[in-house]
Amino acid sequence: MINILVLEDDEKLNYVMCAKLNSNSYNAIGCRNAMEALDKIQNVKFNLIISDIMMPQIDGFEFVSLIRRHDKMIPIMFITVKNDFAAKEHGYRIGIDDYLTKPVDLDEMLLHVGALLRRANIVNEKKITIGEFYIDAEEMTAYFNGDEIPLTVREFNILFKLLSYPKRTFTRNQLMDSFWGSDSDTASRTLDVHIARLREKLIKCDEFEIQTIQGIGYKAVPK
Repeated sequence: MINILVLEDDEKLNYVMCAKLNSNSYNAIGCRNAMEALDKIQNVKFNLIISDIMMPQIDGFEFVSLIRRHDKMIPIMFITVKNDFAAKEHGYRIGIDDYLTKPVDLDEMLLHVGALLRRANIVNEKKITIGEFYIDAEEMTAYFNGDEIPLTVREFNILFKLLSYPKRTFTRNQLMDSFWGSDSDTASRTLDVHIARLREKLIKCDEFEIQTIQGIGYKAVPK
């Protein structure tokens, strides 16, 4: 059973979202505030979190920040009335994976939930195939058209992380914290060098591209 936490303070919307998820073979558990949600997380293994932003006491931004201190991998999606770029940028910077605005189409919500869960499963399997490109985290190897691509350990780890969440933007700080444990200027420049080298080594691979998101970070996008 796939457990999904729905954090939404509007009682009617919370019920409707949970009902839609439950009718599609998920096990949705609704919470009306962040403290209740944090208590549930202590006792239930969730596969995905859906959260509002505008809530009393602890808002969605603070809630996600608390979650990401202990769990870097669980998919998190905001569903909120806030539709400004600043809110979206802040959400992605603190670690969300997806963002939908209200009024939400419940069928569209289901599509996004399915996509997020598929991405999470890719990470668990530790193998990714995109056309003629193949990468294996167990063997620490990557191939294109049957030829191995020579990657350093750090280059491999960066590439695997980006490809594990296609189209998800990782901020520079997220990548630096993951692979250097530092947000220093030195690490920031080093990250740029590693991305540049990855692009050079993947220049013949046309299955995906590593895109720069100006002022934020990087993402891998299948073609």
